[in-house]
Amino acid sequence: MAHGHHDGHDDGPHDGPGAGHHHHDHTDIDWAEMAPLLESQAELFAPLYERAMTWLTDKQTEPGLIVDAGSGPGVVACLLAEAFPGARVVAVDGSEPLLERARARADRLGVGDRFDTITGELPGVLDELDYPADLLWASRSLHHLGDQRAALAAFADRLAPGGTLAILEGGLPARFLPRDIGIGRPGLQARLDVLEEEWFAEMRASLPGSVAETEDWTTLMTAAGLKPTGTRTFMLDLPAPARDRARAYVAATLTRLRDGFGEHLDATDRATLDRLLDPDDRASVHHRPDVFVLAAHTVHTAAHAM
Repeated sequence: MAHGHHDGHDDGPHDGPGAGHHHHDHTDIDWAEMAPLLESQAELFAPLYERAMTWLTDKQTEPGLIVDAGSGPGVVACLLAEAFPGARVVAVDGSEPLLERARARADRLGVGDRFDTITGELPGVLDELDYPADLLWASRSLHHLGDQRAALAAFADRLAPGGTLAILEGGLPARFLPRDIGIGRPGLQARLDVLEEEWFAEMRASLPGSVAETEDWTTLMTAAGLKPTGTRTFMLDLPAPARDRARAYVAATLTRLRDGFGEHLDATDRATLDRLLDPDDRASVHHRPDVFVLAAHTVHTAAHAM
């Protein structure tokens, strides 16, 4: 049930609770309404993705077909098109409104003539590809599929001989604020991390056909018949004082965490979050000088044997 909002909600080793995560129920998400937020968040992370692309260009020279499995509004799919100017790029997602934005973005950036989209649920929708992929990119879409081992095997089946699978899974929880922010109890983000880990475990367990799996991606890719070719972690480091776009991302992320976990927080932490999110409060993330964004995302690659 992968949707590509994974581009956007990149605030931890998993993407967080709330909007965009009732992935087996399309009815409660207004994708058209969510899309601008997803786009702006993915754009904020563009420097990280661009470094990952540079690394990938050494792994896969001149791919003919690139597939972004779980593309969302297409920010990363368009970066792939720019990084590999000879390639055709196919963005695959469960949400047609997001893919409409992806196509518009590709046209705006001048890559629309080699950019296509396919709407449907992963991994089965990949059967609709006309050709096997030379590079298949999956950014935090795999962990929304109940049987990740079976999904990796399906991804591997859609690779051309010599093709590369690149999955972005794991990394470190993002940090936005110092440990002691002068209000409430120190260590708020660490406590939010714990709640997010518990939420993620419940999310995984509730997926259709969910299978518990040791998240050793290199071993899982080997089991899918691929040859691991490298793992690397890429960092986004936007130091304080953060600019407006970074502040907006921090505010959106903390709002989502408050909405998702508010009842699990004690009164002090709830009050601290409310102050951090109040635009009229000088202690809020909208004004305070110590807001930053520091995040690390890990990419694992493997090749289809010739």
